[in-house]
Amino acid sequence: MKIIILGAGQVGGTLAASLVAENNDLTIVDMDRQRLAELQDRFDLRTVQGHAAHPTVLQKAGAADADMVVAVTQSDETNLVACKLCASEFNVPTRVARVRSQDYLAQDEEDGETLARKHFAVDHTISPEQEITHYLRRLVEYPEALQVLDFAEGRVRLVAVRAYHGGPLVGHELQVIRKHMPDLDCRVAAIFRKNRGIVPEGHTVIEPGDEVFFLAKKEDIPNVMRELRRLDRPVKRIMIAGGGNIGKRLAMTLEKNYEVKLIDHNKQRCAQLGAELNRTLVLMGEVTDEELLDQESVQDMDVFCALTNDDEDNIMAALLAKRMGAHRVMALINRSSYVDLVQGGEIDIAISPAQATLGPLLSKIRRGDMAVVHSLRRGAAEALEVVVHGDAKNSKVAGHRIEEINLPEGATIGAIIRGEEVIIAHHDTLIQSEDHVILFVLNKRIIPKVEKLFQAGLSFF
Repeated sequence: MKIIILGAGQVGGTLAASLVAENNDLTIVDMDRQRLAELQDRFDLRTVQGHAAHPTVLQKAGAADADMVVAVTQSDETNLVACKLCASEFNVPTRVARVRSQDYLAQDEEDGETLARKHFAVDHTISPEQEITHYLRRLVEYPEALQVLDFAEGRVRLVAVRAYHGGPLVGHELQVIRKHMPDLDCRVAAIFRKNRGIVPEGHTVIEPGDEVFFLAKKEDIPNVMRELRRLDRPVKRIMIAGGGNIGKRLAMTLEKNYEVKLIDHNKQRCAQLGAELNRTLVLMGEVTDEELLDQESVQDMDVFCALTNDDEDNIMAALLAKRMGAHRVMALINRSSYVDLVQGGEIDIAISPAQATLGPLLSKIRRGDMAVVHSLRRGAAEALEVVVHGDAKNSKVAGHRIEEINLPEGATIGAIIRGEEVIIAHHDTLIQSEDHVILFVLNKRIIPKVEKLFQAGLSFF
C-alpha cells in the first residue's frame, strides 16, 4: 500500500517503524527537518518537510495516488483539515485522523456520526488518551496482569501474566489445565521465555518467570489467573500522579468504584479538576515530593499511576512510590528505550502511549477484514481479530477445521466468536464464514502470510 503519515512524533514514528517492515510504500510529512532525517536514516521511506494541512505539501507527498493517509500530528485541527483536503482535492480512498478533543469525538444524536467524520471526511478516528485510559483501567481491574486486551467488544480477553513460584500450574504441562479447571475453557496463546516466543503445545511446561498469554471469556479470567500465580490483594486505593488529559480521564473512570487521589502541580488545573471530578481527592504539589507522598499515605496505595507529560518525572515518581511502599506502580513513558530499560524492574508496568495507539491504527491498515489489532511486546508480536469470509471452495480458512489450516509457523488460533457464542479453539474446531477468529502472531514478520491466508478468493466476490 502507498501510505502517507502526517506527523513524525512518537505515534507517527512508531507507526512508520511497524509498516516499513511490511514492504509498504511510506511517505512521512513533518515540519521538523531533523526528526525527518533521523527517520530516513533508520528506515526505507520518503520524507517531505512542510505543514501537513497545506495542499502543496500533500501534493508533494504524493496524495494524488496514495491509498491511505494517516494524520497523527499533535494538532486535531491540522489532522482534520488534512483529511478533508485528501478527500476533496486528492480522492485518497482511506483517511485516518488522530483526534484528542472530546468535542470532535462526541456522537451526533441524530445519525451517530462524529463531527470528524461528518464534516471532515475522516473514515476512522484514533484517540490516544482514550486508548491509554482503557488500557490502564483494565490493568487496575486485573492487578496481577502485565497486559489485558479486549476482543469481541470485551467478551473475550487476552491476558499476559508472569508465572511465579507457587502457582498451581508452574512446573506442569499445559495439558494439565483441563484437569485443574474442568468447568473453564481457556487457551494459552503464547509463552515468552527470556524474550523468546514459544508456540505452546500440550506438553509445554510453564516455568517460573515465563510471560504467559492466555485467552478466555471475560468472566473466566480471574479463575484462570489463580491457576497461574498467587493473586494480589484486591485494589481499593489508587493514586494518580499527573492531572493532564489521561490522568483526568482515568480518575473519572475509576472514582465510582475506587478511592482515588490525584496529584498535579498546577493550581489552576487542580481547581478545574476539583470542579469536574466528583469523588476524587485532588491535591496540589509535585509528584516527586516525598513529603507529600508520605502525608497522603502512598504506602497504603494498591496502585500508583505516574501519568505526567514528563518521562523522567514519571519514572522518578513511580520509583519513589515503590520504595515508600506502594504495592504496584505503573509509569507512562514516551521513549521506547526507557520502556525497555525500566519494565519489570522496580516499576511493575511501563506503558508506551505510541504502542497503545498502534493497534487501532494497524486495524485500519491491515489487508483483510481486521476487526481488532493489538500490538504486543513493543511491536514484536501481534494479536488479531479477523473476520472470515467465503466458503470451503474459495477460502483457506472458512469451512475447514483448525488442524487442516496451514497456519504460518509462529501463529496460533486462540478463540472464535460466532454471533454471541464464544468458542475457545481446539484442533478439531470448524471455522465458518463470518466467524471472528482471534489469532496470536509471535513474530510480526509473518503478518503478510496471515493476511493472505484469511483473504477469500476472487470467486467469492
